[in-house]
Amino acid sequence: MGARASSQSKRRQLKMLTAPWRGPLSALAAVILAGAAGYRITEGWDWGDALWMVLITISTIGYGEVAPLTPAGRLVTVLIVGGGLIVVQLTIQRILGLKDSGYFRRLREFRIHRMLESLHNHVILCGYGRIGQEIAAQLQRDQVPLVVIENDPDRRDVAEVNGLQVLQADATLDETLIDAGLGKCMSLVAALPSDAANLYVVLSARGLQPSCRLIARANSDEAATKLRLAGASAVVSPYVAGGRVMAASAMRPLALDFMELLAGSDYEIEEFQLSHDPALLRSIEGRSLSELRLGRRSGALVIAIRVRGRLIANPGGDRLLEPGQVLIVLGSRHQLKQFQALLGTAIDPMPA
Repeated sequence: MGARASSQSKRRQLKMLTAPWRGPLSALAAVILAGAAGYRITEGWDWGDALWMVLITISTIGYGEVAPLTPAGRLVTVLIVGGGLIVVQLTIQRILGLKDSGYFRRLREFRIHRMLESLHNHVILCGYGRIGQEIAAQLQRDQVPLVVIENDPDRRDVAEVNGLQVLQADATLDETLIDAGLGKCMSLVAALPSDAANLYVVLSARGLQPSCRLIARANSDEAATKLRLAGASAVVSPYVAGGRVMAASAMRPLALDFMELLAGSDYEIEEFQLSHDPALLRSIEGRSLSELRLGRRSGALVIAIRVRGRLIANPGGDRLLEPGQVLIVLGSRHQLKQFQALLGTAIDPMPA
């Protein structure tokens, strides 16, 4: 139902965007055809000469007459010139009116919608405030495809200046999330300043796409609890996160420096979900990390394993791989691709 409604909305929008040009183009076509017919009747020219004479007359190029004109032909020329001036004047007035009515902004948004149809595995960022700008900057550094939803025109302009694709719309509406490509995205980040707005975004996104990974901003513990109940995969409080970073900087400055260096390097931390299907795990199930030699063969490092909601950090080589585990791996993009290739079909795609 949502996809059908979105398709109908796009057709209505395309019809609305083309409507202002139908009148001027129809009037111009009428002047050209009527003028050509007039020359055929009065001068007996073929359609090629007649149309050529109309075009050089209406465009005021004035290369010269195809042939000497009769008085009736001159009258046709005068009517063509008058009709062309009226059409040009009406067209200019229409363009000025379209600019004032926000037509060109809607045209830009329609172009963005068409571009979004080809996007997949991208991140949707709801809100481009101070926190949203930091999130977007980090994703841009990592060359992650990103779509920003922002209702404020000033923030929209800032995002566009920074080279981002922006939908100026209400992120709490189902139609907006569908237009942003919710069904094909990697994850959605709700970074709106209001806890209530972020809650609406999470509820809408979870209802439309149950498997989508949702990250939400919360300004209080109560809001964080409600966002988790609403279906947020992760909830981040800027104040709590900032406090932890400052505390870590005071107690473990080298560790914090390492994380900052890691964020600016080619190295990444990736998650690999092992399949729950025993048939797909036949080649690795019950075998240990040291036996499989995944790190030695790929160069990537397994830094943690999540098992039934429990995180096992720095797993030993004797750790056995089991269905449903999530391997958290550190490495370069090339090393992570090799690691993924070694596991093959034993990996389930992470929730989109």
